[in-house]
Amino acid sequence: MTVTVESQKRPEGSKPNALRRSGLIPANLYGHNGTESISLVVDAKVVERLLKKAAVNKTEIELNIPDLQWTGKTVLKEVQVHPAKGTPYHLSFYAGAKR
Repeated sequence: MTVTVESQKRPEGSKPNALRRSGLIPANLYGHNGTESISLVVDAKVVERLLKKAAVNKTEIELNIPDLQWTGKTVLKEVQVHPAKGTPYHLSFYAGAKR
């Protein structure tokens, strides 16, 4: 099963808490281009749906970043959850070697 997620590049200089208040969850993409990582934001509602379907390190996720014209297969490497609220706080996606 592949889950598709749409994301945007994180605006330069944006504060993570301000993003969260506006309904966006900060995320990072690793492994798509050597050691370089990309800062992203994903809509909180999309993240909720994703976490119902996807298992960390198991589910293949098709990640679309229209701003960068990048689409690729990734796995959810880490989900940080807010200790008090129990809501997703930050996501890490990992694009493995091309198969």
